[in-house]
Amino acid sequence: MRILVTGATANIGRMVVDELLDLGALHDPGVIEIRAFTVDPAKVALPPGVEVVTGFFNRPDRVAAALDGVDRMYLAPHIPTVTAVCRAAAEAGVRHIVDLAGVKGLHWQAVEDAVEASGIPFTHLEPGEFMANSTSWAPQIRAGDEVRDAWGDAANAPIAQEDIAAIAARVLLSEDHHGRSYELTGPETLSRRQQVAAIGAELGRDLTFVELSGDEAVAHYRSLMGDFGDWYLNGLAQLAEHPQPALPTVEALLNRPAMSYAEWVRRHADLFR
Repeated sequence: MRILVTGATANIGRMVVDELLDLGALHDPGVIEIRAFTVDPAKVALPPGVEVVTGFFNRPDRVAAALDGVDRMYLAPHIPTVTAVCRAAAEAGVRHIVDLAGVKGLHWQAVEDAVEASGIPFTHLEPGEFMANSTSWAPQIRAGDEVRDAWGDAANAPIAQEDIAAIAARVLLSEDHHGRSYELTGPETLSRRQQVAAIGAELGRDLTFVELSGDEAVAHYRSLMGDFGDWYLNGLAQLAEHPQPALPTVEALLNRPAMSYAEWVRRHADLFR
């Protein structure tokens, strides 16, 4: 069995490779092979035994080379090319796609639609906000004790990318998840103020969340996210009114608790120092 991991330069794709290795995927290379599709193999320093195909989704010839002989694929989200990539996967005989999408009906729905249209058996992974998105506060925290941002009372259950990768690897190695969609969250619902406080607690500092509103909030998010800034702000407004509940899906799939926000901050505290 040959497993293709796309987007292996990015955080989750690279973690999926590591998780597959930890699960013993290379202990018997005659049975399971891992192929990584990446734009920059030197950057990710893939371990020995992992086959590397260099390229990007917008190069059909490189996609075809990456899919040759592949049985299962982890599909990183890239909406402009997802339909063509899924069509190529079907032509190559891929028998299972595990895709990274998002909450149904929103921006990443196009990924799920393209995967299902290909006719290949699928498993959709639908995480909410990543804990790693908190690194957008890192420059302010390194510079002082205030975090200026919008909608401090907006609350969700952010998930660690490490948990997403762990689930993707296990689903890739199993035949028990075909046709399933898994909404993924972290283990607790936290407001943005609480997240900032958790970072401060790990650093031994008293951080203050300073609320931005109106034009200040719009300008802040447009500077961070361009055209997506307004969309993200609207989402925060909804989370202030309707906090996202934490779901037990991660624990059920991994047979262990999902990583807490405090643990994620502990592991990544140097990003804020």
